[in-house]
Amino acid sequence: MGLVAVGALALTACGGDPAGGEGTEEGQATSGDLTTVGFVAVGPEGAWRQANEANIQETFTEDAGFELKYAPAANLDQKSQIDAFTSFVDEGVDVILLSATEGSGWEDSLTRAQEAEIPVILIDRGIEPDNTDLYVTRIAPDNIEVSSAVANWAIEEFPEGANYFVLEGPAGVSVVNERNEGWDAVIGEAEGFNKLGAQTANWSTEEAKSVFETVLKSNNNDVQMVFAQNDEMGLGAVQAVEEAGLVPGEDVKIATIDGTKNALQALADGKLSFVAEYNPLFGETALDVVNKTLAGESVDSYIIVPSLTFDSPEAAEEALPDRKF
Repeated sequence: MGLVAVGALALTACGGDPAGGEGTEEGQATSGDLTTVGFVAVGPEGAWRQANEANIQETFTEDAGFELKYAPAANLDQKSQIDAFTSFVDEGVDVILLSATEGSGWEDSLTRAQEAEIPVILIDRGIEPDNTDLYVTRIAPDNIEVSSAVANWAIEEFPEGANYFVLEGPAGVSVVNERNEGWDAVIGEAEGFNKLGAQTANWSTEEAKSVFETVLKSNNNDVQMVFAQNDEMGLGAVQAVEEAGLVPGEDVKIATIDGTKNALQALADGKLSFVAEYNPLFGETALDVVNKTLAGESVDSYIIVPSLTFDSPEAAEEALPDRKF
């Protein structure tokens, strides 16, 4: 099998003159000649996040008519994000892009932005509770669909079931909850799958290696599969399997989400068994949404970014030369 598309783009990025240039869309707020965008970002968190935030920064440029104010979280701390968000509201930026480190705790900030008539667009991560009245839209791949694709692959790969372990991202993050939801809904209907446990490894290769070493020892290596909620953790599981004297891809099959170069190379090498892409490159879609929003046009409340799945070394090898993250 080759590549399988996961998700469909509810709103396609369009060409034409972006905000700025010789003028702006009617009704669009500006700061000087540029539209000001406050980007409340996550910051350093792995290859996926780096690609996503770089793509946003490369899209919202002065040449495109924007002044992008980039505010990454301090050590993934939500308070630093709320402080940056508040500063952007006080400053009166034209629009705020928000990638939340934690799903809950945003109601007051979003209400304040709404009162200031500053539209907020969620980038990647959702909020809890999901009050769509407080933001314009969320732009992201569909975590439930992506993780369901991993579960469907597992059922095909293990028709009689398997002992498996889940390496999760940080607690309280919306994408973690969604990836669990998609996986559990599908795998829960299959027979023979025995969940040995789940534990956060905080998206980290090193932490995942340590966690899964313990899992292997406590289960006498009787683990057939790992579902790692991001590539880095999956690669940590590969290291733990190898150090236990087992063969990744044979003794233990490891499936991951993100689709970074390192993961696709590991799939090409036979160390990973399945990689579900979580496409980070949606800057142009965000640009289109910002232009439409500031022009007073409506957009869908959830814009799904299409992603692929890779289920063989051949599929990975084919994709690697053009992989941008």
